[in-house]
Amino acid sequence: MIVGIGADVVSVPRFSASLVRTPGLRDRLFTAVEQVTDDGHARTDTSLAGRFAAKEAVAKALGAPLGMLWHDCEVVAGSDGRPWLRLTGTVAAAAASLGVEQWHLSLSHDGDLAVAYVVAEKP
Repeated sequence: MIVGIGADVVSVPRFSASLVRTPGLRDRLFTAVEQVTDDGHARTDTSLAGRFAAKEAVAKALGAPLGMLWHDCEVVAGSDGRPWLRLTGTVAAAAASLGVEQWHLSLSHDGDLAVAYVVAEKP
């Protein structure tokens, strides 16, 4: 059963400008794992914008409960390159309170936009 669906769109140039304008924002929004690729290179602003969109989409799928922390929703890549969600702390608690046990995540970017779609399910 679908508990919630979330979608978010991020302007990559606007997001990049925010990262430049606000020192420390990258570390506030993303874990160390999210900030680098599997081969150890810094993730591009476009890729980070997609991950930020995913975090926003997760919040929307959960009904945007107060008190969720950015680092408690981590977007990671599987061995096949597909993105998936690792939830801990406040976000995991919000999901558990709704019975969410399975997540579906899709990320995309084109031109100046990054998009994320999330579906939260319970058995």
